[in-house]
Amino acid sequence: EVQLVESGGGLVQPGGSLRLSCAASGFTFSNYAMTWVRHVPGKGREWVSAMNTGGRSTYADSVKGRFTISRDNAKDTLYLQLNSLKTEDTAMYYCARGYYNEYNVALADCKGQGTQVTVSS
Repeated sequence: EVQLVESGGGLVQPGGSLRLSCAASGFTFSNYAMTWVRHVPGKGREWVSAMNTGGRSTYADSVKGRFTISRDNAKDTLYLQLNSLKTEDTAMYYCARGYYNEYNVALADCKGQGTQVTVSS
């Protein structure tokens, strides 16, 4: 059974940083691209970033230059480093197995419970 467990969220002031983690199990992590997605009440689902098995990464324009996706295949874990956080980054963040983008993010299967990021002064 595929399991994805997100963690690392919290309350942070604008300009602050957080590091999100996504612990994967139930599949061979290194064989799959992975994606970060965020949900904002009233706005719906937004694609954030994705990384393929070769380490190539893509980012939404809204986070480019501020967020960094990475993975540790030895630990079956996906990461998202969030820097220079803005209030509009407030959302529930999920990871998903597979390579998604802004056009097909609705297809992403966000299995985990998510981790809440709140950016507020």
